[in-house]
Amino acid sequence: MDLLLTYDVDTTSAKGARRLRRVAKLCEGYGLRVQKSVFEIVTDEADLLRLLARIDDIIDAERDSIRIYRLPHNGLADVQTLGIAQVQSHRDDLVL
Repeated sequence: MDLLLTYDVDTTSAKGARRLRRVAKLCEGYGLRVQKSVFEIVTDEADLLRLLARIDDIIDAERDSIRIYRLPHNGLADVQTLGIAQVQSHRDDLVL
């Protein structure tokens, strides 16, 4: 499934800044960062459940916000960009 994950972590405290880094690092393991707090993710249901559980362990539910949008199948292939944004391939092998 194709997902768009966005987050807004309250960084007015040192704990919040740590949560922000942890959420970002976790999301980097699941998808491609396309903006500072936005990730495009291709995953299956089992990995999505793991991701949600891990995010829930990190965030402060009273202060932080996570939004996940389920896109149509191959929805990430149909993206219009402006400016310096580039369409990225999500299903090709990644070379690290």
